[in-house]
Amino acid sequence: MDGVGKQIETFLAAPAYAVAGASDDTYKYGHKCYKCYLQHGLKAYPVNPNCQTVLGNPCYPDLASLPEPVESLSIITPPVVTEKVIDDAIKCGVKNIWLQPGAESRPAIERAQKAGINVIYGGPCLLVVLGYRGP
Repeated sequence: MDGVGKQIETFLAAPAYAVAGASDDTYKYGHKCYKCYLQHGLKAYPVNPNCQTVLGNPCYPDLASLPEPVESLSIITPPVVTEKVIDDAIKCGVKNIWLQPGAESRPAIERAQKAGINVIYGGPCLLVVLGYRGP
């Protein structure tokens, strides 16, 4: 298994996940990513300060508001938002971050790596790796 494969294996071994950028808009990748976790029976929490619920589940405004700490975080936000989410992730002790295509920010990646976080970026998408069954 290559380096990214090992990173993904570590990411997916977490007991719970958060999805920053989750949305109830079925056309958005944040919605699809959150739904993909649920389709695979994984415990996941949607995070978005602009949503109350996603797929009928409570949506949390930030990582600190989650009902339990999470080890792995998917980020599907614009790069400028990604930078704030990374800072929150560092404060909350997140161990693994998967930046979905389009969410990448070089400063955010560097800060996360410096904090010792396993960061996946620039490669495969969670929807492909897990196998999203849309819509």
